[in-house]
Amino acid sequence: MSTEITPVRVLVADDQKVVRDGLSLLLGMLPGVEVIGTAVDGTDAVRQAAACVPDVVLMDLSMPNCDGVEATRLIADRQPDVRVVVLTAFADDDWVFAALRAGARGYLTKNAGAGEILQALSAVCAGEAQLDPSVQRRLVEAVVNGVPLDGPAAPAAAEPPDGLTQRELEVLTEIGAGLSNAELAAFRHGLSCAGWPAPPQSPARPRLAPDPKALYHDRQAHDQVDRQRRDRLQQMTGHSQGLLLADLNQEPSG
Repeated sequence: MSTEITPVRVLVADDQKVVRDGLSLLLGMLPGVEVIGTAVDGTDAVRQAAACVPDVVLMDLSMPNCDGVEATRLIADRQPDVRVVVLTAFADDDWVFAALRAGARGYLTKNAGAGEILQALSAVCAGEAQLDPSVQRRLVEAVVNGVPLDGPAAPAAAEPPDGLTQRELEVLTEIGAGLSNAELAAFRHGLSCAGWPAPPQSPARPRLAPDPKALYHDRQAHDQVDRQRRDRLQQMTGHSQGLLLADLNQEPSG
């Protein structure tokens, strides 16, 4: 006796007909997926979601009348059991965070393959989140920098967490962004690397003749503090990144 698998019922929302038709054709070829309708804009997506009650809405963001962010918010508020997966050409922070705040459970860019789309549909139906790797990187950077995803940015003067110095926090941020050891070294010494602007220089001050004895003692003290910070940072990095990545796997609030 075979057990029949209930397909995932998907509503496709995109204002471009060629994209709607292409996605409908692609999704119809995936195992366990059924396309129950297509919407031409956000308003149409909200209306059809209420009428058809899909399992997942595959939502574009840039649409006329009502964009995908607002449509996602309305669907999440009115039909919390309907999951929204964003599929869009936009991957900048404003769109990403706005869509996640609105209630999207998945975020993919339009270069995603059929396998990635199927994985996202399955994940959100199981109560999980599915994010494009570039979006995951932005979330790691935001969490490390203390930027709340459900409200305005944290004040710039806020103290770094866990007693870190500002410099240690900057290094942890770049580690989370995937920089190599060479790039980290360049960043640490204020060099321009991988498109970074060099840090601004302080206004020129009158130069005094250095005291060789004072320079020697200052260098010794600097080297000792530098070794202590490197050891501390090396110990903390694995623990801090583990906590940040664990946060990404938590289901976003409705």
